Amino acid sequence: MIDPPLDLDSVRTFVHIAELESFTRAAEAMGTSQAAVSLKLKRLEGRLGCRLFDRTPRYVQLSPRGASFLDQARALLELHDRTLASLSEQRRRLTIGISDHVAGPELPALIARMNSQDPQLVIEIRIGSSADLLQQFDRREIDSALIRLRSDRDDGNLIAEEQFGWFAAPGWQHRPDEPLPIATMAEPCGVRALACRLLDDAGVNWREIFVGGGVMAVAAAVMAGLGVAALSPRMVPFGSMEVSRRLGLPPLPRQPIMLHSRVKDGPSREALAALAAAFRGAARG
Repeated sequence: MIDPPLDLDSVRTFVHIAELESFTRAAEAMGTSQAAVSLKLKRLEGRLGCRLFDRTPRYVQLSPRGASFLDQARALLELHDRTLASLSEQRRRLTIGISDHVAGPELPALIARMNSQDPQLVIEIRIGSSADLLQQFDRREIDSALIRLRSDRDDGNLIAEEQFGWFAAPGWQHRPDEPLPIATMAEPCGVRALACRLLDDAGVNWREIFVGGGVMAVAAAVMAGLGVAALSPRMVPFGSMEVSRRLGLPPLPRQPIMLHSRVKDGPSREALAALAAAFRGAARG
């Protein structure tokens, strides 16, 4: 009797769970329910005759058999996708704009995840301010925009909300008789505008000490001891200090990550969904 072949959809589900370390985020990336994800994994484990994950209410971890199967599963899916792509005359292209306040140190791993989702997809990433990227999206210069900007538009989906704080270098001290030195992004950064307005409303005497062309430049200025900046915790180097309470600074509200997209074809939608799910996980910490 010939054993039935592996179900590729179940194999892809397994890879999603392994890479995202979560049944919930795997379901979000695949645009399905957690129950459907669990059922597909159960079928795959039944076909292979072994458990692929060790699961508890608090974590999902590959079993030894699952860890050994992961590379083979990726290779199987890549061969399948390349075979289908070889029959197509034109490679698809997906152009995504990502706000500098959204793109963080995990971006290389997230791009790799998109590539593993669809190796034949040409991915173009543009980093910029949320306002500029939304304009490019409206001009149809990019297919999708992952931004940190909430507006009265109804064509965006909320991916996550992320806490911001006021950060300074370890050991940095503010001289009370001087204006608070602030490092910011250049205009038209929405986080910059929000931070400045909150400082003014709270009556904080401040001055701009550094203007960066990107979040990493602002974080570098903070760690160099120039002053304080409003940033997401995942954007600042290890060791930086949250100083809101110590300096009596106004609390920063949670900031949304919004996805605007006009992508229609299935494979590109799946790759974009995988990226969004990964960012959702990063924002949740």
